[in-house]
Amino acid sequence: MLWRSASPSRRPPGFIEPCLPTLAHSLPASPQWAYEIKHDGFRFICRRDGERVRVYSRRGNDFTDRVPMIAEALAKLRVKSVTVDGEGVVCRPDGVSDFDRLRAAVGRLGSRDAFLYAFDVLEINGTDLRRDAWDGRRKVLVRLLRGAVDGIRFSEHIEQANAATLMDHASAMGLEGIVAKRRDKRYLSGRTKDWIKVKKPAAPTATWVIEG
Repeated sequence: MLWRSASPSRRPPGFIEPCLPTLAHSLPASPQWAYEIKHDGFRFICRRDGERVRVYSRRGNDFTDRVPMIAEALAKLRVKSVTVDGEGVVCRPDGVSDFDRLRAAVGRLGSRDAFLYAFDVLEINGTDLRRDAWDGRRKVLVRLLRGAVDGIRFSEHIEQANAATLMDHASAMGLEGIVAKRRDKRYLSGRTKDWIKVKKPAAPTATWVIEG
C-alpha cells in the first residue's frame, strides 16, 4: 500500500524538521569539530512509534513504501519509539553512494537497494535528545544500532583530522564532500553554522533538484 505524501503546510505526526549544514569553501579545523562523509543521497527523518514506521523526506513527504529495507530495519530496532536522522543511499559496487542510482531506485515503484546511513538520533523511547550535545547523541546512536540489520548502517566519523587533507582524500575517492559538526552543540532544526558542509565542485546533487 502506498501512503499519501504529507502536505508541505502540515507536518506529519512525529516528523522533526532536519538540521541543515551551512555550505562553505573550507572545513573548520579544531578539536571542537568532528567530520563525517557527505553521502550522496536523499535526507530522511525516520520515525518508529510502536509498530508504526515512517520514512520522511526533509520536507515531510512519506517515502516509506519506496525504501522497504529502511522501514524493515526500523521495525526491528529494540525500542518502543525512535527518531533517526540520516541519508538514504544506493551504492556502487565500490561502496561509494551514487545519487543517480538512488534517484532511479526510489521512483514510483521503490527499491530494496536503498539503505540508510544513520548519523543522528533525535528521540528514543519518549526522551527528546535534541538538547543533548552531538557527542552524547552519537553514543546513544552507537548503542541503538548494535545488531541493526542491513537497511540501516552507522555513518562513521573522524576526529582531530587535518581538514584540508581529509577533503583531498574525499575528492579522490569520488565522495560528494564532508560535513563538519560541532561536538558540543545540540540539534537545531533548520540551517545552522554548527554543521559546515564542503562539497566537491561537480557533485551530482549540486545540479539536480530533489523533490522532498
